[in-house]
Amino acid sequence: MQFAHISDTHLGYRQYGLLERENDFIESFREAVDEIIRERPDFAVHSGDLFEYSRPPTKALLTGQNAILKLKEEKIPVYAVAGNHDVVMRRNTLPPQILYRDFGLKLISPRKPFYVEENSSGNVFIGGAPYASRYTSKHLKERIQEIERASLDYNKRILVLHQGLDRYMPYEYELKIGDLPKTFNYCAMGHIHERIVDDLGEGKLAYPGSTEIWRSNEVEGYKKNGKGFYLVDISGDLPEIEKIDLELPREFIKENIQFHELEDGIKRIKTYIQTLKSKPILQLTVEGGNLSRSELYETINGAFADNCLSVRPNYRSDALMNDESLTMGKDALNIKKMLEERLKDFNDEKVSELATGLLKEMSEGDIKRASKMAAEFYEGLCDN
Repeated sequence: MQFAHISDTHLGYRQYGLLERENDFIESFREAVDEIIRERPDFAVHSGDLFEYSRPPTKALLTGQNAILKLKEEKIPVYAVAGNHDVVMRRNTLPPQILYRDFGLKLISPRKPFYVEENSSGNVFIGGAPYASRYTSKHLKERIQEIERASLDYNKRILVLHQGLDRYMPYEYELKIGDLPKTFNYCAMGHIHERIVDDLGEGKLAYPGSTEIWRSNEVEGYKKNGKGFYLVDISGDLPEIEKIDLELPREFIKENIQFHELEDGIKRIKTYIQTLKSKPILQLTVEGGNLSRSELYETINGAFADNCLSVRPNYRSDALMNDESLTMGKDALNIKKMLEERLKDFNDEKVSELATGLLKEMSEGDIKRASKMAAEFYEGLCDN
């Protein structure tokens, strides 16, 4: 008995405001769906963040709809939970995945916390819960315990969650690894964009990661482990997990170059870019020297403007690199924790989440995402 485990597809994300990047995320998702169909699993599980926004653009909605219908035609049921990007901040509202219920999508939610997949190989319990913030984690733990109790009568059991765990996200987790039951054969996780497979009690815990490079800090993980989804066989005592890699539509080049090697570095990167099928995203950090930042940016943009879809230069001068107060280590300044500490007197979890969320998005240069986040927050206040 096999199933596909996919997550964090973020349809509708226009990275850096580029239409081409929105299309890249769609193309990777479509390729993943085609690969799932080629593998012929018994069913598929999507563990959250199908969309980038809780109000996805029309193109993203149609892409998701076409995928669900395509899988339905191939008799591959799809089970899904809502991730933090899918969740609408206002009360008594439903995630956009609910639109696909009539097309065959089986949404795991507080109203319908589990399903039983029945086929010739036997019955499989598939239960879970949508994303919950750390401030509501108590209710989430109680819900997980109820799901575990309901699963015990089945030989094969899958738990589906979209949460960060302390073992992998020490500063931004909602649950501790010890909060998860040890009785499930497979814990299908979402939220972390890196691929992770770990032991958990009687089975395995796995994050398949995102299907595209959502942030520049994912480039190293992509080069090491690829992007895609998992094909999981739960026929035996322990699940067998196979990586299915996707060929991304565009390369994301991330380089650090010493200032004295800048000219040779530019030539080398330009030579490499000429071998690519499509224009890449280039993030180039120059280290060392003391010179005008604007002049350096002009040099880099002038060298690559015609060869790259987007050029994102950065500069770390000798003065900055030698500043011991900025040296990173275990006692380094944690701005996120400082914000949470300052805002705790507001006694409002959503204010703290908004502030730290805006910090993250704006530090990555995603002003559009930050604006959307703020608009949804204040809209929610008006509704309440």
